[in-house]
Amino acid sequence: MFPTAPKVDALQAAVGGDALRFLPELALCVGIVAMLLCRLLPLLDRVHLGGIALLTVATALYCAVLQIVKVETGEWTWAGPYFGGMLSSDPFAGLMRCLVLGAALLTVLLTQLTRIPDAADSADFHALLLGGTLGMMLMASANHLLMVFVAVEMASLPGYALAGFLKGKRTGSEAALKYVVYGAGASGVMLYGITLIAGIFGTGSLPDIAAGVGHRGLDLPVLAGFSFVLIGLGFKLAAVPFHFWCPDVFEGAAAEVAGFLSVASKAAAVALTLRLLLVLNAASPPWAFAETLGLIVGVIGAVTVTFGNLAAFPQTNLKRLLAYSTVAHAGYMLLGVSTLTHAGASGVLFYLAAYIVMNLGAFACVALVRNATGAETIDACRGLAQRSPVLAVTLAVFLLSLLGLPPLAGFAGKFQVFEALYEAGRAATASGPPRLGTVFYALLAIGAVNTAMSAYYYLKIARAALLDEPTDPTPIRTAPMTSAYLALLAAALLALGVIWNPLTDLTGRAVATFGK
Repeated sequence: MFPTAPKVDALQAAVGGDALRFLPELALCVGIVAMLLCRLLPLLDRVHLGGIALLTVATALYCAVLQIVKVETGEWTWAGPYFGGMLSSDPFAGLMRCLVLGAALLTVLLTQLTRIPDAADSADFHALLLGGTLGMMLMASANHLLMVFVAVEMASLPGYALAGFLKGKRTGSEAALKYVVYGAGASGVMLYGITLIAGIFGTGSLPDIAAGVGHRGLDLPVLAGFSFVLIGLGFKLAAVPFHFWCPDVFEGAAAEVAGFLSVASKAAAVALTLRLLLVLNAASPPWAFAETLGLIVGVIGAVTVTFGNLAAFPQTNLKRLLAYSTVAHAGYMLLGVSTLTHAGASGVLFYLAAYIVMNLGAFACVALVRNATGAETIDACRGLAQRSPVLAVTLAVFLLSLLGLPPLAGFAGKFQVFEALYEAGRAATASGPPRLGTVFYALLAIGAVNTAMSAYYYLKIARAALLDEPTDPTPIRTAPMTSAYLALLAAALLALGVIWNPLTDLTGRAVATFGK
């Protein structure tokens, strides 16, 4: 339990290689410290530090991509635990770090275009944003229950502050308070589950716990411990019934913050959930986890996607509507996770990559409409095609991708998740528990029906933007850089929806990390 002299010597000998694996996270740490130190210099006291934040995230993303490239070309072998087994360096962690950093980079670019925050608050805002990004990257790499808890808290605490960052906005302060209260409750339950698991197996290492579960089986105390941990992750995912914070927080926070929380936080939570379940499943008898935790995750996913879509129907505030949309998309992802197969995990990762682009693009459009009209409602979007054709067309693309229409990336992601559910149902019917196969088919039907249901509120916004007459005919001027940003996101969705293979190859190699 406690480190011995040989273990300490081994840690010291490996610190150089471990630091190299940790290079993207180190880049973020350096950027955070640099921004805070800049405020101590009189010349930089009132300078907007968004450029430093952008450079920091771009550097971290470059380091993360370079590590993947060197592994792919065989120049560097990086698989395995590091920092004493607290973190894991593998293709799965590498891909998830790139997705989280990509979301952070797009968010920082968006804040530069919308000018939120202002120069006076830029250091604090971007330090919090990068701090949350750091925690989310650690969530994707966590290999020990202690690091799981630390990473979740590192990702959550900056989010509490960002939700209420807009000064003098009552709804923002209320959102931050609700976020803190719900987050504290979820963290307490999660910590209890971690304590229970560590007490049962005498270790917090995920591989050792997986070996212990394979030997002991899923009895009631073990199942209870993992269920409590999944409650904490369900809070981060905004899965029902742990979603109550999401609509109020998104409505009260700035659209830029809501967009970041909706994509980066979800990416980290999905990554940690997949790592936890797939590591345990690989060391257990066939179908053992699918019949227990997999079934629980599937039922929660079905309830989540149905509730999210139904609750979005009456919404008129765009951020609140997209918040319930976020809940629904968490449900789609959980349906794929519930299969506990490589195909399901790979489909979820593809879906997640598409979701980051399309959902952040939708929130970017909301932020730009807010800047132009002062409102964040569907009525503010009416006649947008006549006032700003670029904004209207790209908003429609993002919404149609969220709906899942071809040839956009949202369709490709949903298709892979639904295909994984079908294949899991067929495999369970043929060689596993037939009842489980029926459950997978039922989950597939629920996902398909909910996709059709979601057309109502997505097309309602698109119709208002493209077909309705504007209440105010004043043109909305879109800066060239803003138009390029929106066009790039829309083009990425079209490219991912037409050319699947590069990303599916990456996701396939990432999930192969977990054995069977």
